[in-house]
Formats: sequence, structure tokens, C-alpha cells
Amino acid sequence: MLTALTIALAVILIITSVLLIVLILLHRGKGGGLSDLFGGGVSSSVGGSSVAEKNLDRLTVGLGLIWAACIVAVGLLVRTGS
Repeated sequence: MLTALTIALAVILIITSVLLIVLILLHRGKGGGLSDLFGGGVSSSVGGSSVAEKNLDRLTVGLGLIWAACIVAVGLLVRTGS
């Protein structure tokens, strides 16, 4: 029997997985990326990386941490037999 917590974690896991795929595809590759469509093409002279790209990096890392926490939580719930 699935508990409400298990269902909620599964939904969060699906949403974060899809968002991670989209965010990773937006990242700039060696020759540019889809982030150029959203203002990533204008680079700042300080770090060589645009503000949009830095924010995209932060968002991707944060979402990845949420995704990893959900994976661990679901694993612990399955192990304990929820």
C-alpha cells in the first residue's frame, strides 16, 4: 500500500527529473547552446560566462540536490517497507 508520502515523493521525483532534462539541455555546450535563446549569448567580461548561464548552473545544481534527496527518501521508505 502506498502512503501519501511515497506518492508525494514520486510526483516530486517525476517533476524534478523532467525539469533536470530541460535544464541540462539548455546549458551551453562547446559551440553554444539553447541558453542563447534566453539571453545567454551576451557574455560578461568578468568571468567569461554570462549571468544567465551562472543562474542556470545554480538552478540545475539546486534541482539536482532536490532530485537526489528524493531518491534517497524513496529508497529509505522502500527499505523500511512503508
